[in-house]
Amino acid sequence: MADRRPRRPRRSEQADPPGTATRKAALRLIDAVLRRGDPLDIAAHAATQGLPPADRAFAVAIVSEALRWMTDIDALIDDATAQPLPEDVKSRAVLRLALAQLLILKTPAHAVVSTALPLVDGGPRRLVHALLSRAQQEDWQLPPGASLPPATAERWSAAWDDATVAAAETAWSAAPPVDLSFSGEPDPVGWQDARPLAPLHLRLPRGQAIEDLPGYREGGWWVQDLAASFPARLLGTGNGRSALDLCAAPGGKTMQLAAAGWSVVAVDSSAKRLARLEENLDRTGLEAAVVQADIRTWQPGEAADAVLLDAPCSATGIFRRHPDVLHRIEPRQIAEMAELQAELLVRAAQWVKPGGTLVYATCSLEPAEGEERIAAFLADHPGWIIDPARADELPVGIAPTARGFVRTLPGLLVDAGGLDGFFVARLRAP
Repeated sequence: MADRRPRRPRRSEQADPPGTATRKAALRLIDAVLRRGDPLDIAAHAATQGLPPADRAFAVAIVSEALRWMTDIDALIDDATAQPLPEDVKSRAVLRLALAQLLILKTPAHAVVSTALPLVDGGPRRLVHALLSRAQQEDWQLPPGASLPPATAERWSAAWDDATVAAAETAWSAAPPVDLSFSGEPDPVGWQDARPLAPLHLRLPRGQAIEDLPGYREGGWWVQDLAASFPARLLGTGNGRSALDLCAAPGGKTMQLAAAGWSVVAVDSSAKRLARLEENLDRTGLEAAVVQADIRTWQPGEAADAVLLDAPCSATGIFRRHPDVLHRIEPRQIAEMAELQAELLVRAAQWVKPGGTLVYATCSLEPAEGEERIAAFLADHPGWIIDPARADELPVGIAPTARGFVRTLPGLLVDAGGLDGFFVARLRAP
């Protein structure tokens, strides 16, 4: 007689547990960052397409924490396996995501395990399940601070010192606070929890919902890290004088300059980023002429009193907000960026009126994109001089370097929540 017992469904025929789609999106996203080198914020759009907003946000949060703590998560994985898993194998990526949920986001263990196993269907499910079970049984713990990728730590130790590396690891271990720049003096009503760190600037605690803050619709402020405000601060008030803001999008510096009375032309090559800049201008009620162009081929109608070049760079200085950057950027990319910066700096200098001001800035912690870039420019352009930044132009706790540059490093203003890494030089045209 034939056996009529129901056939047990194969794994591929079973429905995935709730939440698996979100984890699959997270797996696509971390693969895009680590294998293809795509920026996290750009890759997130494609990787999370079709998910509800809350699930998209959770997928990005999983990947962000996995990247932030990846060096330490990998150490846990490697200590628990007899043979090291290859760097690019799917099971390692799944374990990174699962352990980020378990150890950092504190996602319930049953949800972590049940949604991790379908991601390695056809692969070493038993290994993944065993390691996640062991993590719970042995109460795996991460160190107090997230370790930098070894290559980054070595590079920054050589460029700066071990104390800077330690400060960077502390800064990288948690999301940064929220900084706001204002077009005018903020009304104290509604900002009791904010901390003033500089004129026209407030710092809020982490976790603020931007759209719910006072005056969002009225447009009296915009989100901008304190360090990112320094380049425009070094240009002071405009009194109707002309300024070119090069590589301007998404527009924080453009709005600073417009609010300070400059007649601004904002130039950027990205139509998408310029659309965001124009939205910001509309919301704040500030005015600037907006031009979509590649400044390697574009020419302004006339020279300007001031030029601000916020040059494309490795962006290693904003690693607190973009934990993917230290996993994507290597010496090769830094060298390529430095070559581009040299080209753009020469072009920007041509558009400054005699005796006018050129401010060069990068959100990078690499000397090749900052101090070395300016030294090379000055060596090739006699007559140009450094116009040193003054202490009274900067917030308390931030001092110009011996040469008059502004260099923000991890470890500055720690008690206030720290700063992004920036380099700013103010030059005077012959």
